[in-house]
Amino acid sequence: MGFKVGNKVNIEVSGASHSEYIEVRISGLPKDRKVDLDEVRSFLKRRQGGNASYTTARKEADEPEIIEGIEDGRLTGQVVVARFVNTNARSKDYKKMRSIPRPSHADYVAFAKYGRDIDMSGGGFFSGRMTLPVCFAGSLCMQMLKNRGIDIRAHILSVGDVYDDPFDPVEDKADDLADHVLSVINKDAGDDMVSLMESVSREGDSIGGCIECKVTNVPAGLGDPIYDSVESALSYAIFGIPAIKGIEFGEGFKVAGDRGSISNDPFVIKDGRIRCATNNSGGIQGGITNGMPIIFRVAVKPTPSIYKPQRSVDLDKMEECELVIEGRHDSCIVPRVVPCVEAMCALVLADLVMTEELKNDH
Repeated sequence: MGFKVGNKVNIEVSGASHSEYIEVRISGLPKDRKVDLDEVRSFLKRRQGGNASYTTARKEADEPEIIEGIEDGRLTGQVVVARFVNTNARSKDYKKMRSIPRPSHADYVAFAKYGRDIDMSGGGFFSGRMTLPVCFAGSLCMQMLKNRGIDIRAHILSVGDVYDDPFDPVEDKADDLADHVLSVINKDAGDDMVSLMESVSREGDSIGGCIECKVTNVPAGLGDPIYDSVESALSYAIFGIPAIKGIEFGEGFKVAGDRGSISNDPFVIKDGRIRCATNNSGGIQGGITNGMPIIFRVAVKPTPSIYKPQRSVDLDKMEECELVIEGRHDSCIVPRVVPCVEAMCALVLADLVMTEELKNDH
């Protein structure tokens, strides 16, 4: 399973949730750039979710084994290959799901497309576990972008009906996050989110939320118009994260109720630079960055694996039935999706930056 991000950076992921290992191949990264693997490991730990009651009980080391592409802490210019061994899979929990698809999971569509022999234990290659190698690749790109002064930061804007403070859309600096177990700006909001997620977990149910991402110090002129727009590139990558069901940039769907006199971003001169007084466009106009922070938000659906009885069908008997899901699941995946959003964003931005630098070199 592979996908291409932009024109320069490519990643290919192989394996599945319960396979022996998952592997990622990354091509297009610049030669001789320093890599901080300790920083990579710290980033990957954010995706694990810790030991909270609302996260899965499945625990993996998530230690990257570098096969090639990185030597002595530097990129060699060759394809980077990293492997993650799966040591804590429990496939027996998914035995009954071979004939009874889980509602809102990929089970039924996988059977329809690939046949009944496909192994969907743990979600197979549709699983959120497949974001692990993507986070590895994204972390490498984030380090490269930081060297250019570009910062990518995401936080949980909402869980259910509990909302955090939004990022400042105009100020071109990374907003400070609270000292909290969750990626939030407002500590009290974080506490309320934890209480809600714990309550939902006790009920055997799940809940979704929204993540907001901000990219600062972005130069104007990145991207291309129409189908190769920055919005198109980011949307393509972000929808590669399981559970993402929507994305909006800047004011997003709110502009549908605005007038142009409200939604337009007036140009101003600030510190000798052309800026916008507002940022309803989310830092992108005509598909190209305008030098303002890139702001976007993504909707994360509730985890479809819940412990409440659900209606489904028995594919062997071709009759309706009731399904009670077993196994280890997150009641809220939103906290673990935050670094995934940052990683996907980093892959796209790294490609945009490197593509533009390549143009300038020629």
